[in-house]
Amino acid sequence: MIEAAVTTTWRPRRAVAAALTLASLGRGRRDPCHRVTGDGAVWRTSRTQTGPVTYRVAQRGPSEIDASAWGPGAAELIDGLPALLGSDDDDGSFEPRHPLLHKAFHRLPGLRVPRTGRVIEALIPAVIEQRVLGVDARAAWCRLVARHGEAAPGPAPDGMRVPPTAKAWAGLQSWEWHLAGVDPGRASTARAGASVAHRLEECVLLDRPAAYRRLQAVPGIGLWTAAEVGARAFGDADAVSLGDYHLPGLIGHALAGHPLSHDEVEPFLEPWRPHRYRVVRLLELTPGAYPPRRGPRRSRPDFRQL
Repeated sequence: MIEAAVTTTWRPRRAVAAALTLASLGRGRRDPCHRVTGDGAVWRTSRTQTGPVTYRVAQRGPSEIDASAWGPGAAELIDGLPALLGSDDDDGSFEPRHPLLHKAFHRLPGLRVPRTGRVIEALIPAVIEQRVLGVDARAAWCRLVARHGEAAPGPAPDGMRVPPTAKAWAGLQSWEWHLAGVDPGRASTARAGASVAHRLEECVLLDRPAAYRRLQAVPGIGLWTAAEVGARAFGDADAVSLGDYHLPGLIGHALAGHPLSHDEVEPFLEPWRPHRYRVVRLLELTPGAYPPRRGPRRSRPDFRQL
């Protein structure tokens, strides 16, 4: 028998596009922890301090959002729903400074930067995405969650899973990462982070500089990975992922009008501080912002064959 749901209806003071805001938390269309159903509702699984949870978020109007949650972590998830949907995200000081950003900002008035408050949930998939193509990282994430996660509580769509606990991530053997397509370097970083999960989860209580210093004290976690965590767990609208393979092309093509090097991206984005991640997110959701593909794709090593 399916347990009763914990439910709420949130009416924010300003428009919030729930599905668009939560989209940055998903890891591809086949992510077993994130689904968008035909009715437009977003289903996600998570692991809160009080336990695993499945939750469904559905838009009723620009400023009315229904949410239901099942599992031991249901009440905690519902309590944190406003922050999850960007209630702490203040875009009042954002100045687009560019026609493309101006159009995107006004076209997407409900886009917010989410704040999950869960570091390991953001960290492990970010580490898996280090230095590899997104399609391969997403496939590895799906394999790992399918094999080592647990069934989603409640009436979740078929195939949804709750990601493993930090203890489970830390205890995965090298061969298990290898079978999923994760090389030893990334596996070591993921295990290192998971082994100090209690310290990393405390980052959400620290000021931003201290939080990022603690994250980057873990071997293998640099600026890029820390920013990927910050944009999700901390709700940091300035968490630009410097060093990202696609970032110079995106910023150069959409805003500069000419190619940029990796070293040129940070100074170019400086005028938009403290909204640099917001700039990137708006561009990601703007058709034609990325440069056209030219030449062959990057090679795709299959670490499972090594």
